[in-house]
Amino acid sequence: MDRQDVVAFLNELFPPALAEDWDRSGLQVGPLEGPCRRVVVALDFDLEVARDLSAVDLVVTHHPLLFRPLDHVLPETPLGAKLQALLSSRTACYAVHTPYDSAQGGLGEVLAGYLGLEEVRPLSPRGRLVKLAVFVPCGHADRVAEAVFAAGAGEIGRYGRCSFRSRGIGTFLPGEGSHPYLGEVGREERVDEIRLETVVPAERLPAVLAAVKGTHPYEEVAYDVYPLENPSPLHGLGRGGDLPGPAAASDVVCRFGEALGGAGPRAVYGDLGREVRRVALCGGSGGDLWEDALAFGAELYLTGEIGYHQGRAASESGLTAVAFGHQETERPFVGHVGRLLNERFPDLMVVER
Repeated sequence: MDRQDVVAFLNELFPPALAEDWDRSGLQVGPLEGPCRRVVVALDFDLEVARDLSAVDLVVTHHPLLFRPLDHVLPETPLGAKLQALLSSRTACYAVHTPYDSAQGGLGEVLAGYLGLEEVRPLSPRGRLVKLAVFVPCGHADRVAEAVFAAGAGEIGRYGRCSFRSRGIGTFLPGEGSHPYLGEVGREERVDEIRLETVVPAERLPAVLAAVKGTHPYEEVAYDVYPLENPSPLHGLGRGGDLPGPAAASDVVCRFGEALGGAGPRAVYGDLGREVRRVALCGGSGGDLWEDALAFGAELYLTGEIGYHQGRAASESGLTAVAFGHQETERPFVGHVGRLLNERFPDLMVVER
């Protein structure tokens, strides 16, 4: 496979459109053209990774190597050494940062899975929805609908394959050089058509439109795309959900730390002796989401980092907040993405660092 195949797979799972405005996810250094036989997955592109790029075609990191504008690049600095190693080996470095944090099936679901949380949903939704309306001749609407549903359209909450269909008359005049499915060149045609409407996550729109064009009988497909104010419920920062049953907050904290590889709490704000059922969590720097956790109805909030004043405000508001460390709560990225790549590309050598 090629490097672009690997990146396309990652982008499908963790769409770049979900990146925060301040983020620098995506291709950092090097070419994406060329074969891909060996991939390194790491939380950061550190000097240890840079020292061993022999036969490495692609490095996939969580944190971007290049984040702020550079005034200069010197080979004797750590950053200069990393860039020199990448460029001299023609290894590509690709970062999947906040798209992984926000995407359904990303870091949030991994952390929620450690506690077996139920009814999991984002604390701070991200992503947009659009409305797609396609005009299809009668008798073809079901085929087109099946294709768009398979491409990711039509989900509203727990319901799938959602659409609205209305019947009307479509008109068109085939011009010179056209090859109409119905009618003749130079003569206006009137056709019984179905207006097929459905909702589409914005990041899935290219795939859905490709599905429409691949199954629609017309040479030129008539469709409309409307932006919606409705928030997408699929993606977002942080996750919240319910434990299978009530538990002592101290027990939940212990279980979570063990799942992180034995990490212990670095800071605790509030009462660990209380009984809790609803839990919120966010890997990395989740201090800013404590109010979202409170609005969600959480009694316990687990995160990587939270500031002193944020923690005090959370506890005074009735929320027990516990920080486990930035690196500790984002480290699952390595094993998770490595496993996904192994499953999708069995012939690819994936090294987790």
